[in-house]
Amino acid sequence: MAGGGRRPRCPPGALLSLAAVLAAAGWVRAEQKEEQSIDLIGKNEVYGDTRHEVNVYVKVFTNSPFLVCMDLALSQERIIDPNYLWTGPDGRDLQGQSYVNLTETGKLMVMGFMVSMSGAYTCTLSHKVIETTTQEETEMVEAYKFMVYAYREADHAYQVSVRFSTTGCRLRSNGLFIEVLKKILNSTISHLTCHITESSSKCHSIRTPKNGLQYELFVNFLVNPFAPGWEEVCHEVLYDCEAVKNRRVRQAAERIGKFFHQLRHVLKHKFQAVPTIQYVDNSFSMTPIDSCQPGFGKNHHTHQNCASCCVVCGPGAYSPNNEVTCRTCARTRARMYGAKSCY
Repeated sequence: MAGGGRRPRCPPGALLSLAAVLAAAGWVRAEQKEEQSIDLIGKNEVYGDTRHEVNVYVKVFTNSPFLVCMDLALSQERIIDPNYLWTGPDGRDLQGQSYVNLTETGKLMVMGFMVSMSGAYTCTLSHKVIETTTQEETEMVEAYKFMVYAYREADHAYQVSVRFSTTGCRLRSNGLFIEVLKKILNSTISHLTCHITESSSKCHSIRTPKNGLQYELFVNFLVNPFAPGWEEVCHEVLYDCEAVKNRRVRQAAERIGKFFHQLRHVLKHKFQAVPTIQYVDNSFSMTPIDSCQPGFGKNHHTHQNCASCCVVCGPGAYSPNNEVTCRTCARTRARMYGAKSCY
């Protein structure tokens, strides 16, 4: 941390005035790993491909698209005496299962998709081809494999960076200012069940061509959607909690951006005496940060068609926390989808 030479004093009243002005302004408140091509996808339907397995991604607690037991080319032809046999990840016949919608034309929908439903869904299509002149019948058999993965939307947070000019780096008032700022920001976004975490600040001395030596506070923090009370919000919308959390944290981030935009005006025009700590114009920046729930992760290579999704960790992999990637088990291999440990 750079030294400040003389140690000018910042009256504590300036910090209180900042809080008072902001309160008055209303701010303080209590694939084969090859991926399916687009021509395999119809209106809520995904066609098979005899050349390779087709990857399908289903958001947890929703219904899958219809998996069609034929390829797109075959679907345009007349099929004689078709017979369809669908098996699930455990190898059992899916006919009559309560969680599937299986049509007479061989289309499969998996309803209320859960993590444990992830895996390989295979359909065997048998049908006849009749030779026109001899009427000879030939039995044809084709197999189609769909790899179906549960996924969740990524949880969003926002990394914020901002700078303030100060009269010295060794001032006690710098730390007091940061604490007041954090309290005000938390009050501003608490109604959205968001809060400020991972805050840090550091003071640097900066030489400028025109103004000589100056001092600036570099402040960083995370706008986090997991403030106390977020679980209750999710209980109200169990099936789409990520969307609600992400909408709330986006609103919180936008509100903080507006706060700093107005803070520049407040510090310049509302104080009779110029405060010793000033917002540095255009120093505010915000970067979205993604995380995944335990048992899920991102893989841009394996899941190209769902690169922004948090896809369930496959067998042999796990994710114990809110990291963005699934880890590979070194020895004991997790045998299920969505593992949070290797044991």
